[in-house]
Amino acid sequence: MQELREFFLFFKDYSISRLTAAGHSFEAVKDVIVAFLVVKRGKYSSSFLNSSFLLIVAAVLIGGPIIAENSPFIGGPEQESNYQASIVSYNPYEGALSTVVSVKPRSEIEDYTVKGGDTIAGIAKRFDVTVDTIKWANNLKTDVIKPGQVLKIPPITGVVHKVASGETVYSIAKKYGVTAQNIVNYIWNDFADSDTFALTAGQTLYVPDGVIRLAPITSPQFIAQIQAGVRGTSNFIWPTSGSITQNPVWYHMALDIANNAAPAILAADSGTVSYAGCVGYGYGCSVIIDHGNGYQTLYAHLSSYIPDAGASVSQGQQIGVMGSTGRSTGTHLHFEVRSGGTLLNPWNFLK
Repeated sequence: MQELREFFLFFKDYSISRLTAAGHSFEAVKDVIVAFLVVKRGKYSSSFLNSSFLLIVAAVLIGGPIIAENSPFIGGPEQESNYQASIVSYNPYEGALSTVVSVKPRSEIEDYTVKGGDTIAGIAKRFDVTVDTIKWANNLKTDVIKPGQVLKIPPITGVVHKVASGETVYSIAKKYGVTAQNIVNYIWNDFADSDTFALTAGQTLYVPDGVIRLAPITSPQFIAQIQAGVRGTSNFIWPTSGSITQNPVWYHMALDIANNAAPAILAADSGTVSYAGCVGYGYGCSVIIDHGNGYQTLYAHLSSYIPDAGASVSQGQQIGVMGSTGRSTGTHLHFEVRSGGTLLNPWNFLK
């Protein structure tokens, strides 16, 4: 220990002496340079300024294109033409599928000041909603509007509802003639509890395709009844039987097919199962089939599934049972058609 202590003391003294010597040397060199510049002052100023200017110009020429190319605020015609909101669908399957739908969605109510010559029909067409949607949002009894009047324009066709204490997505859906799943599917509806879809009194809730009627509605208005195994306009067949409770829209590019009897789910076409599994949110228990021709189909909210990933399935083979797992309010099938990572309208294959 004594030798170690002596070593550290020696090392300390040695370091101090070396640093002191280096400092003196630096000061001596600095004094020589300063003296030289003082004597020659003005002689090199022109060369210095010219060199500095050339360096700045070179930096701009070399670095400018790089900055412009990588800047999120600078873009040419291509960027302007693509200035659209990209809605990326939720995907719990680690690259099994990814979807980009190019749209310009509105997420909130927008105020519009009526101009001379405006009509409700024209405004509705401009904002891609129905006339009734605008009338319901503004408590209008007639189609008469006046210049300067401010109208509230909902982001979607349907009803804007302010939640009262004790109301649920189920009671509100029944009130406006839709299913609770329609409300849950709208991506900008918030819930106090994402598992039970609980609501907060006073919050604004959007009811897609909801309808305000004078007479109470006793049951949802279904779009169509379909039968499993029936072939559409393509090689795909209907994967199950039931009532279509929601058509494809930009935020939900899929068909919802409901049936309280929980029937079997069939493969719309032959192919290989690329995913089969369950998560406690989103799609719940689901199966994805790659049909080997550039198309994939997804079957979600199943109560159970049969084939495992990698299995080959034939058209019409049972792959599961309709259920209500994941982000679901009732027994139904969420059916998607995809190609190259993009969601397609299932009606184009099943009409």
